Amino acid sequence: MSTYPFAFDPTQPFSKQASDWIADVFYDILPEAGFEVRDEQIYMAFQLERAYSGNETIFAEGGVGTGKTFVYLLYAVLYARYARKPAIIACADESLIEQLVKAEGDIAKLARHLDLVIDARLGKSHDQYICLNKLDEARSGSRDTEMYREIYHGLPEFVRSPETMQSFQPYGDRKDYPHLTDQQWGSLGWDVFQDCFVCPQRHRCGLTLSREHYRKSADLIICSHDFYMEHIWTYESRQRSGQLPLLPAHSSVVFDEGHLVETAAQNALTYQLKHGPFEAIVTRLLKGEIRESFAVVIEEAIEQSETLFAMLDKYSHKVPGSDRKEIVWTPELMREVKRFRDMLTVIEEELVLESGLFTLDAYQLRIVEEHLDMMQLALALFNQPQLLISWVKEDPDGITLVIMPKKVKEVLAERLFSQNMPIVFSSATLSIHGNFDHMAEVLGIESYLSFSVPSPYNYGEQMKVNILPDHPQTDKMKLTLRLLQQIEGGSLILFASREELTQFERDMAAYPESAAFRFLYEGSGEISHLISIFQNDEDNILCAVSLWEGLDIPGRSLSHVLIWSLPFPPNDPLFAAKRKDASDPFEQVDMPYMLLRLRQGIGRLIRSREDRGIVSIMGKELNQKEVREKVERVLPEGIAAILETVE
Repeated sequence: MSTYPFAFDPTQPFSKQASDWIADVFYDILPEAGFEVRDEQIYMAFQLERAYSGNETIFAEGGVGTGKTFVYLLYAVLYARYARKPAIIACADESLIEQLVKAEGDIAKLARHLDLVIDARLGKSHDQYICLNKLDEARSGSRDTEMYREIYHGLPEFVRSPETMQSFQPYGDRKDYPHLTDQQWGSLGWDVFQDCFVCPQRHRCGLTLSREHYRKSADLIICSHDFYMEHIWTYESRQRSGQLPLLPAHSSVVFDEGHLVETAAQNALTYQLKHGPFEAIVTRLLKGEIRESFAVVIEEAIEQSETLFAMLDKYSHKVPGSDRKEIVWTPELMREVKRFRDMLTVIEEELVLESGLFTLDAYQLRIVEEHLDMMQLALALFNQPQLLISWVKEDPDGITLVIMPKKVKEVLAERLFSQNMPIVFSSATLSIHGNFDHMAEVLGIESYLSFSVPSPYNYGEQMKVNILPDHPQTDKMKLTLRLLQQIEGGSLILFASREELTQFERDMAAYPESAAFRFLYEGSGEISHLISIFQNDEDNILCAVSLWEGLDIPGRSLSHVLIWSLPFPPNDPLFAAKRKDASDPFEQVDMPYMLLRLRQGIGRLIRSREDRGIVSIMGKELNQKEVREKVERVLPEGIAAILETVE
């Protein structure tokens, strides 16, 4: 097959030839195949030509149904072939990257109707793969051991054989184990505290093999926002330690659901510190022939680490509606942090001397140095506590100190937007009243292109919206069951937090009439598997926390979106810090976040011109007139919400 789906003339600009062919696709080829011609797609195509021809950043805001995905996929594939480097499509999360490559997804449709062979491969995050060390621990543990043993014996032969590998294939993907709950997967899936540098099984690891696979893609590598941002933040450190970057050199980047990129950037630049991994790392130094004084320094640092994490546990408390614990930063606690930092500095100085004596293995030494560098970078943020956000997470293995910078735009400007390549932000919600300056400012973008096109759907005819304020005298569970009984088709129930969903599942079990429905709860299985079940059975109810964006299920399988409560941000340390920096926290932090997320949630309902359905919005804040009015203003054009008083 030719590199391009058109006759390429090397004497003419490539972007103009690509744009002409894409115009033919939307004016002629796709309509002949039965696709509806959308003026919004054609307009978007000409706008993207500007970004790809000039290697610029563009905000591409298009309402639901404008066909954004087809347009950016075509440009990404053509430009990848022209540059001889794959394009990156970064989606909001792992479930959405699966939707993009599913058999009936947009990539498959384009390939089929345009007679293209598109090489699209998934670059999944680390935690989407089995950790062989954790699997070994799980199958020798006390719970579900038989299940984990079956998983182990189901692995490819080369994983379990000590012989030299003659052939191999990627394996161990979370998607291959759809029936495992999130809790069960946590027992064998990779986590941030795994020491992959010295893992004796790393050359047989499914994560390692998957990287070798997706790096060879000729057209598209599809990953999550978080994974792409981790690639950026770890690029230099991986090179220093002799590793390849997480992603290969690429020709362009498309951020689908681009309004979520700031959060992904903050998550990727987050440091997680834990006593156990620190002790395991520095204890290695004691195995070498080191000076006694150095051994004493290491032992003292381990003791100080234990003291610090014990105090963090003591001075932190649970935050309702969040899985994070807020830290009360007392002067005593800050002194313990400084004492620990000082001890790390002494270890680093001693390592310089030990490296000159050649008493330590060079590879092991480099690993320890990298780990200490990371810890020092994280703890150095406490020099300016007003610029960081920190909290504690608790799990069976102890507590974790999480440290996150408040702003990431300087790093993004340096490591992403300074690159000479097209960068596309695609979403239905990028601007504030048509203005993109806020998004550009928080991301550190100095120069950009932008456009906005409305949805082509007639929401006044296709959608009905009911507003149902919570009242103390109303049995909200019975009301929900009554609403579900009235719907002909499947329902999606969206929750603002995991805690809300868990409480709903617990309460629903007490209502006998709930047995008439099949509820699918996020966390009870692999998310794309749950989505597939929901899509293929029109009578299911899918209950989720993470599907406010991106879920695309047309038809009767999704006839009703029920928003259990207004999606205000959680009362956790991250948003507490943002509120402290705002002069009017409710108007500047809480309301914008809620309204943006609400718009996305409502957008899950109507996915085609034939769709019809109902949105039910619940929440105690709807009893406040000013909140209710703002909610009504973000509803699609032509919608007049019905305020229902429920007894």
